[in-house]
Amino acid sequence: MALLDALGDDGTLVVPTHSGNNSDPASWGNRPVPESWWADIRAAMPPFDARTTPTVGVGIIPETVRTWPGALRSCHPQTSFAAVGPRAAKIVEGHALDCRLGERSPLARLEDSEARVLLLGADFASCTAFHLAEYRVPAPQVDNSFAVMTAQGRRWITVRDTAISDDRFDELGAAFERGGPLTRGRVGGAKALLFGLADAVSYAETWLAEHRPHTATV
Repeated sequence: MALLDALGDDGTLVVPTHSGNNSDPASWGNRPVPESWWADIRAAMPPFDARTTPTVGVGIIPETVRTWPGALRSCHPQTSFAAVGPRAAKIVEGHALDCRLGERSPLARLEDSEARVLLLGADFASCTAFHLAEYRVPAPQVDNSFAVMTAQGRRWITVRDTAISDDRFDELGAAFERGGPLTRGRVGGAKALLFGLADAVSYAETWLAEHRPHTATV
């Protein structure tokens, strides 16, 4: 894979391998289902398996990395990350079930590792790094439900977590791109942007607090 070649033996490649379909049908807005189906869907939802659960809605590159020889994957049933390289285990371990994209997720460890983000054929509206900033500004707490495998077998569980949303991430990204330290280029026909994850998160913290304030807890 060209990305691994570019990183070399000392580099670690990390991608979002999200599977957001493992969620409460009561919250489904894109293809909502009748309330009479909810209980059956919750009972039948396959539990997350870091080895086999496919990615959903994040493209072919994350799915390729997830299945790459030696890849490791974090264990959040909705917002997992996969990594290949010498720092993979440190980055993906300990992903808390009640912390999709916050301080106890791979995003925070990537920030500590001075990671850089490559948006390849994607725009800021889907920039996962911005979600870390949502955990650092006032935000609602919400119930989040999914199917997991435990020592006692499959379970449907509900946890409390910070509400996350990509609402206005396109505006946030445009502002960051105008003034942020980043490198622009093209890979084939795709626009590419390369920037420091910590820079993006720091900028997002200030921008979100001003432009998308939240104060309520529900």
